Amino acid sequence: MGYDGVELAGLYGLTPKEVKEAIASAGLEAVSAHVPFQELVADMEGVVSQYEEIGVKYIAIPYLMEEDRPGGEKFDGNVKLFEEISKVCKAHGIQTLYHNHDFEFIKMPDGRYALDYIYDTISADLLQTEIDTCWVNVAGENPAEYVKKYTGRAPVVHLKDFYKEGKPGNMYQLIGTDVEEQENKGYFEFRPVGSGMQDFPSILEASLEAGAKWVVVEQDQSVGRTPMEAITMSREYLKSLGW
Repeated sequence: MGYDGVELAGLYGLTPKEVKEAIASAGLEAVSAHVPFQELVADMEGVVSQYEEIGVKYIAIPYLMEEDRPGGEKFDGNVKLFEEISKVCKAHGIQTLYHNHDFEFIKMPDGRYALDYIYDTISADLLQTEIDTCWVNVAGENPAEYVKKYTGRAPVVHLKDFYKEGKPGNMYQLIGTDVEEQENKGYFEFRPVGSGMQDFPSILEASLEAGAKWVVVEQDQSVGRTPMEAITMSREYLKSLGW
């Protein structure tokens, strides 16, 4: 298929040793892992040690539940926890990343986006970016420009495509997190890379300019096809661009 590495999103009941062996047997590199924020908070040392055993280079804080997001009472305290997590990861030789959605693109009292506030508050040696280009676009910003904004601080970039009409309801239902239904006044679906609304040539060029070490295909849902079909389509598209 042509992928070089994998970003984990859970261990699926396997031990770190079993995961490491499975990745190696597939001829892949364990690049990074999305580890739930609350799981990290509950046992920073224990959880990070598991991923150190697997050999990942990066741990990403992947998502915040509604009560933990910018604009809520917990947010400032959570940013401090991001820093604590980052320090523990650094002690284990792992770089922490923060993976955005669109809800970080609300303005703080000083006019900054909450996403920028996070990166301004925590030093780059502790916390780096994992720009999710889909959600940047959904938030109304230019994904390529946002990647370039964090040149030197963007080691991993998420490539994700989508199609959107109008104002869809709760899009996070599609990634299996928030389950509350909202009034739907539009349509949204995730698509294989190159088959949606994203300008990937500019995103990939920006990723190179920013010094990204990895670009990661993220397929939250594979509408009308199997996950393997979707990731194959994404890889073939990237090959057509010389990647």
